[in-house]
Amino acid sequence: MASFHYLDKGTIDYQECWDMQEQFLSEVVASKKETGKPTSKNYFLLVEHPHVYTLGKSGDEHNMLIHEDFLKKINATFYKINRGGDITYHGPGQLVGYPIIDLDYFQIGVRQYIQKMEDAIIDTLADYGLEGARREGATGVWLDATHRVRARKICAIGVRVSRSVTMHGFALNVNTDLRYFNYINPCGFDPGSVTSMQQETGKSIDMDEIKILIQEKFNRHY
Repeated sequence: MASFHYLDKGTIDYQECWDMQEQFLSEVVASKKETGKPTSKNYFLLVEHPHVYTLGKSGDEHNMLIHEDFLKKINATFYKINRGGDITYHGPGQLVGYPIIDLDYFQIGVRQYIQKMEDAIIDTLADYGLEGARREGATGVWLDATHRVRARKICAIGVRVSRSVTMHGFALNVNTDLRYFNYINPCGFDPGSVTSMQQETGKSIDMDEIKILIQEKFNRHY
């Protein structure tokens, strides 16, 4: 069972957090180079962001449905970034997790790493009576995942791996304002297929409580 070095950064600007990830990634890579062995040094950032849209390196800019002037009107920013996946939204009420870990140390590949992340999210949702699952052909966690009409995404996942060290991660919609998804095709899917824990349970979820649960579940799966 892993013991990650969790850092709760509260609400933090996206660029500032991205720079922090890059710094930590460099530290972990340098540690591997110095010893020539996998390293147990790891970081796991837990954050919320102000309203921001991010487009992965394989994403389609046409999935951003608004222009710069409207971005300013809704107090949002936009970044092209170096993770996999398409466009997604981050904002208040959404818990974003960024593990910066050495996969060689955990003796797992990228696919298994993502699956373990999905499993940890699924277990977290179960504690709130929500049945999360994978959806064929898509990363992340969904509710009613196999249903052609009712399937709705509750957690997006997009990662980058450099020298077997990870960055970026997951975005779990907890108390998220889902209206912001109307301005994009999130990860190429209809924005109507996105949901949140608050919407599904009918009540606001305590963010401090879910951060503790997330740590417990991730420690169990790695």
